Amino acid sequence: MQEKALPVGQVRFTGGLCEEKVQLVKDTVIPYQEKMLKDELPSAEPSGAVENFRIAAGLAEGRYQGMVFQDSDLAKWLEAAAYTLADERDPKLEARVDEIIGIIAAAQHEDGYLNTYYTVKEPGKRWTNLRDNHELYCGGHMMEAAVAYYEATGKTQLLDVMEKMAVHIAEQFGSEEGKQRGYPGHEEIELALIKMYRITGTRKYLDLAEYFVLERGRQPHYFQLEAERRGDAPLHGGLLDYAYSQSHLPVLEQTEAVGHAVRATYLYAAMADLAVETGRDDLIRTCRTLWDSAVNKRMYITGGIGSSAFGEAFTTDYDLPPDTAYSETCAAIVLTFWARRMLHAETRGCYGDVMEKAFFNTILAGMGEDGQQFFYVNPLEVHPDTARHRHDQRHVRTRRQGWFGCACCPPNAARFLASLGQYVYGYNETGIHVHLYAASSATFTLATGLVSLTQTTDYPWDGTVDMELSMEEKQQFSLSLRIPGWCRGARLSVNGQEVDAETRPAQGYVQLHREWKNGDTVRLQLPMPIERVLSHPAVRATAGKQAFMRGPLVYCFEEVDNGPMLSALAVDENQEPVLEPGPVPVLCVPGFRLPEQSLLYSADRPTAQAQVLRAVPYFMWGNREPGEMQVWIHSV
Repeated sequence: MQEKALPVGQVRFTGGLCEEKVQLVKDTVIPYQEKMLKDELPSAEPSGAVENFRIAAGLAEGRYQGMVFQDSDLAKWLEAAAYTLADERDPKLEARVDEIIGIIAAAQHEDGYLNTYYTVKEPGKRWTNLRDNHELYCGGHMMEAAVAYYEATGKTQLLDVMEKMAVHIAEQFGSEEGKQRGYPGHEEIELALIKMYRITGTRKYLDLAEYFVLERGRQPHYFQLEAERRGDAPLHGGLLDYAYSQSHLPVLEQTEAVGHAVRATYLYAAMADLAVETGRDDLIRTCRTLWDSAVNKRMYITGGIGSSAFGEAFTTDYDLPPDTAYSETCAAIVLTFWARRMLHAETRGCYGDVMEKAFFNTILAGMGEDGQQFFYVNPLEVHPDTARHRHDQRHVRTRRQGWFGCACCPPNAARFLASLGQYVYGYNETGIHVHLYAASSATFTLATGLVSLTQTTDYPWDGTVDMELSMEEKQQFSLSLRIPGWCRGARLSVNGQEVDAETRPAQGYVQLHREWKNGDTVRLQLPMPIERVLSHPAVRATAGKQAFMRGPLVYCFEEVDNGPMLSALAVDENQEPVLEPGPVPVLCVPGFRLPEQSLLYSADRPTAQAQVLRAVPYFMWGNREPGEMQVWIHSV
């Protein structure tokens, strides 16, 4: 039976790392990003996102600022703000959001069209370049914000605006005579339309989402016809051909994760959503094939995807260089969107494992501890001097930065973390699924009645998870717990009585089906030894090296702890690393340092010096002094 996620406001984090990050978004990230979007921080690079809407609404004069998709930055921030309001109403924040929504409503055209780039900068050219520009993408993000704000507050102004926009889009695009047979160059609106359908019950939104997905890549190719109408040359080969936007083939014929990684995973997430809503087995089968390609052959150990800076794209199987890894923060976020939707379709541990890996490593790495500094890309090896010569300047960063000209990642991280409660649990009429472990409480409506569940844990620092169930009367249902793929030897007990959890079920979840009563307790113990991890031998860049993991966390070595020239370090295969206790467990790894030599090449064998190497969780790197960092390390 397909599952649902709990609304954000029905999951409460009660401590630990997840609560810390959600609170950081509420206290720091939301107000900081609001100032950025309103250009209230004079030392920062101007965003123009709010001002563009003011100009489009006739409330101000000026020139359009920012990227062609600048509207989406504001939309993602509005969505993040909505999630924080769902968790805890804040009248001051709500009033400021309402003011911005009023400006957005005033910028809408009479026919429902809404996009500040084409209203302010290129009037009269709307819907002429779906391939390269982002009208549908921006509209999708604003739809998601509208749904989130309605669910949080019950207010309909933004939802009304975006319904009018959705109707306008449905009148423009489709297979019916007189409509454009187009689809977005940058996918996203497909997910948003499905959310609109779920909240309003309006079938045309679901039908339009299905059209956008299934029309993609059909011949004659819409992007070629569109380019000819503009007088532009069609795309011909190269990394930025139609595979860049996943339009090289109809989706049901696609077998490999290709192109721009963010676009790709938005599409795949929409396909999973459609499979849930329509019951189409062909879509879920295709999703499984693409999942295998993306996750088992083209994903970094940190849950990052998109190894190439050129095109921010997937490349080929096992092409995962650590030093030039692009691994955009947005790509990891959208990978979790896809994983979560696959869990809606089928409860398989592999999806929860990837959701956990991407969250605890790449997504958390994308935001600094202060909530005001961000990474766009997330390499697994950094040398500042080398980085300065990369052709893509986003590789230069050995410290996070406050904002970007292309600022898609900061508000995306904010909306993901603000909505984190949606990823912890799932449920259907017959049971509860626990996908992520975090100190939290939640209430579920099952066929048998209301059930509250409380998790007490210090995960991911510690692998012991205690759960207590609360209900008025005895109820029979299933409690399914994900046994992480990294875990060996899990132990499970109910009311102090041990239950067999040694063998990880084929689908990755232990299912406890029984009659439960108020006060029943479950303890799950997930041993967290320090693990040495090797890559597939086809990953040439890391062959002969190893990485370290403890539980879901990947660790890395920084110059601030180990000195310069990390490439001269190697770990000792004959000695075991140990955990240095503290608020953040640090790994102490016995190893060696090779001394520098005077010649570029030499036949002499230098004597290695013993050195204890220190490694910190990858998501925490770059918060101290700038310097080198690497995940993969030699061993001797």
